[in-house]
Amino acid sequence: MNKTLIAVYTLAAAFALAAPNADAAGRVKARGGVQNAEGGITGGSASAARGPNGGAAARGRAVKTDGQGNGQAASGGAYRGPNGGTGARAGSTTWNADGSAQHQSGAQWSGANSSGSTQGTTTRNPDGTLNGSRNTNATGTQGGSYNADTTYVDGSLNRSVDATGRSGNSYEATVTGTKGEGGTRTATCYDPNGAVIPCTR
Repeated sequence: MNKTLIAVYTLAAAFALAAPNADAAGRVKARGGVQNAEGGITGGSASAARGPNGGAAARGRAVKTDGQGNGQAASGGAYRGPNGGTGARAGSTTWNADGSAQHQSGAQWSGANSSGSTQGTTTRNPDGTLNGSRNTNATGTQGGSYNADTTYVDGSLNRSVDATGRSGNSYEATVTGTKGEGGTRTATCYDPNGAVIPCTR
């Protein structure tokens, strides 16, 4: 259900942005909700807007509950700038009567200065403990790049970052930690030939 809701609203946003007559400015909104057979509510909303210079944006949201403490919600959106930049995001959350919950989200963009994407998940267990992960990647139009991976499992954090500047210098860092015990961070920088150099801000 979560993936379906994400797909529906992401595709709706994409169609809204790709609609013809890009020069026509305007805005449209819709929303509604009904009681469902499970004793909860099913509802949603959607909106789209278009600017006079070709920019456009659209977004949507849906939610469903069963009256027993369980439910699902999802949202998505996309935009296109007048200069051709684009972006989109989508996310969904499921919660359960036992106190557990799951969330997932992602986004991507492409513009004059950079392009990239990010996606992640988080899970809450019935006892309240959390687990999650996120990955982010970005590339600059002048050659720089950024990559980060983060995981959090059973109170332990692990994060790694790799970045390269347009000059060819690069940076690698790791962060590890445990809840209640603190953490450590290490970082190393390299010149374009792979030699270690001081990391300066």
